Amino acid sequence: MKRKLSWMCAVAVGMSALPAMMAQAAPDNSPAPTVPVVAQADEAVATAAPAQTENVVPNQPTEGNTLPGTPTGAQAVGQVMPGVKGANAPIVADNTPSRDVKLTFAQIAPPPGSMVLRGINPNGGVEFGMRSDEVVSSALLNLEYTPSPSLLPVQSQLKVYLNDELMGVLPVTKEQLGQKTLAQVPINPLFITDFNRVRLEFVGHYRDVCENPASSTLWMDVGRNSSLSMTYQTLAVKNDLSAFPIPFFDPRDNRPLTLPIVFAGSPDIAQQQAATIVTSWFGSRSGWRGQTFPVLFDQLPERNAIVFATNDKRPAFLRDHPEVKGPTVEMMSHPDKPYVKLLVVFGRDDKDLLQAAKGIAQGNVLFRGNSVAIGEVKPLLARKPYDAPNWIRTDRAVTFGELKTYEEQLQSTGLEPSAINVSLNLPPDLYLLRSNGIDIDLNYRYTAPPTKDSSRMDISLNNQFLQSFPLTSSQDTNKLLLRLPVLQGLLDGKTDVSIPALKLGAVNQLRFDFQYMNPMPGGSVDNCITFQPVANHVVIGDDSTIDFSKYYHFIALPDLRAFANASFPFSRMADLSETIVVMPKTPNEGQVSTLLDAMASVGAQTGLPAINVTLTDDGSQIQGKDADIMVIGNIPDKLKDDKRIDLLVHATESWVNTPLRQTDFPSIMPDKADREASVQTNVSSQGPMAAIVGFQSPYNDQRSVIALLADSPRGYELLNSAMNDSGKRAAMFGSVSVIRESGVNSLRVGDVYYVGHLPWFERLWYALSNHPVLLAIFAAISVVLLAWVMWRLLRIISRRRLHSDRE
Repeated sequence: MKRKLSWMCAVAVGMSALPAMMAQAAPDNSPAPTVPVVAQADEAVATAAPAQTENVVPNQPTEGNTLPGTPTGAQAVGQVMPGVKGANAPIVADNTPSRDVKLTFAQIAPPPGSMVLRGINPNGGVEFGMRSDEVVSSALLNLEYTPSPSLLPVQSQLKVYLNDELMGVLPVTKEQLGQKTLAQVPINPLFITDFNRVRLEFVGHYRDVCENPASSTLWMDVGRNSSLSMTYQTLAVKNDLSAFPIPFFDPRDNRPLTLPIVFAGSPDIAQQQAATIVTSWFGSRSGWRGQTFPVLFDQLPERNAIVFATNDKRPAFLRDHPEVKGPTVEMMSHPDKPYVKLLVVFGRDDKDLLQAAKGIAQGNVLFRGNSVAIGEVKPLLARKPYDAPNWIRTDRAVTFGELKTYEEQLQSTGLEPSAINVSLNLPPDLYLLRSNGIDIDLNYRYTAPPTKDSSRMDISLNNQFLQSFPLTSSQDTNKLLLRLPVLQGLLDGKTDVSIPALKLGAVNQLRFDFQYMNPMPGGSVDNCITFQPVANHVVIGDDSTIDFSKYYHFIALPDLRAFANASFPFSRMADLSETIVVMPKTPNEGQVSTLLDAMASVGAQTGLPAINVTLTDDGSQIQGKDADIMVIGNIPDKLKDDKRIDLLVHATESWVNTPLRQTDFPSIMPDKADREASVQTNVSSQGPMAAIVGFQSPYNDQRSVIALLADSPRGYELLNSAMNDSGKRAAMFGSVSVIRESGVNSLRVGDVYYVGHLPWFERLWYALSNHPVLLAIFAAISVVLLAWVMWRLLRIISRRRLHSDRE
């Protein structure tokens, strides 16, 4: 009976495998899918390490450490991506757009890009995102690391996780000890989501018995040249605005935003203003990533783009589109590239374009379907100065919970908890010179140390140490009233330690480091103490507060550093309601792109679109205006002869005023005599150049003019590139910044003017602060006058008393 059952089971198994065998043998006539189909990787890919000039030991992944894939014999329609091996490697559709990406640790790991994994801090990682309109078809982690020469081979290893799923284990061999090692670990793309973390866990051993996890011999250095290589496949996206701004901007994409803007021809002022509103809104969303908006005139873009069109003025590729009956926003496919999408801003005329642009900036939460008609956009409240969403409020105390950018930012866990960082974005004109400090009401919780030791919390601001507070074992909750010293410095009366003077900028970093004295197992082989160390937990309370409400707004200008890093003075009103932009009569692509990039940069700094900015192509309209002025292209004739201008660019000719004495550091403020223009030089050249010039408005002494100038299309490219490069922005200061192929050079030349308000006594102190001798003389005179007044007052009182006694 048992033998009959065995034969019946064997026949059943054979029959069940027959359809799969027939399917494998028969040709597949089904159509190829329109979107990529990803299968599991069933086989580890061992790729030879590239040749190196250093002493490199290749480490190949071991077999059998990947997840099982589809059953043998299963087929998928499409082609295996080049370079990806294995019967069940990721499969993609034919003719699908793809891009190969190499993300180095220098780009995606915390600075400086390399990481040292230790026994008590064995974890390190990098993070990356994936756009919602893409899928990863293959991924490979290329590691460059050096293990400590004191490690025990094989027992020591490096584990690689993707989103807490084990991807591979790299054992340390005897030949690798103390040597730079290259290894490649295949990453299963099925575990890649919209936000991903690759975690490296170091398992290190230096002896068989009685190890100390804190031993200095337990380390592995992972180099900044390590990288993650991936192939992204584009997915087909429906024309549906419910996911807007996707695919034009995807918050999962950490790359700088590049979004072409298409016009039928050189746009008029109304069309430029509509584009300014839309691009500044995209800038407010892209934030720290950076953004650029190349401009095309009557051309089909090669990537996702925004098109502005009216019934009588539209690009040629939209000539057959039906006329619209009002402000309309429509999402459509590229006529030649189905994977590329166009966002078309339609209108009967320029007025409709402006209304449609405002609808995108302020009402996109209601978008759905392939098109929407924009009705009335009615403002309800006027903006106030310094109310930019990305800036800390200066009208009241702000809680740390309001400053968080992600949920678990104010907490940390580990034997050595990572630092807790809080960003403080401030208006550049916040006057802190005579401030006693910044008030912080700090609430924090922590795992109490088991014994009374030197565990402490260190507080730093902009990488300058402020103060430390002990972590006591008697309590696990603390409340502190702190005063952060600003500029002049303070003396800590408890420890007699001089706290360094600080200066806040537009972007600041407040850091809390919790330093624990952790007990560790150890001893000798004969007398070994072993136990399991317990992780420490630290939390900064969301109800902690910081208060900037007691300070004046006052700044010395021109200061291009304030413009480059905070778009000041235009960002004072976040909606740019007190800004006028002067454009050429017929701007070219480079000039329009400069306008859009500049307005998007303002939006990125403030977090708000430039809804109420004023544009004009008539230089005479700025006369007598109480507004800050931005000039793009050419300085108007009304301003050209102004003595405040220290540089001018026109075609191939340019001239510049240079100061009597120049400083190379933005933090050094030269005397008035050193800033005076001593030489004017005229130069003619065919090479590209751009410049940013700042000076006081001739129409209002509390207003400024910033001119963005270039001599050629390549010059505008240099200008736009510099404004999107944090390193080049850091080199901008003073009144003139010259941008060439070699980089940025800045000058402090010409008169200084002051914007803002200070009481008379604060203004007097500010005037004397840079002249210590005059300040000492003034203080001495003040003391003498005060003594004389007191003497006279005492004499008067004495005379009255004597007179009353005689009576």
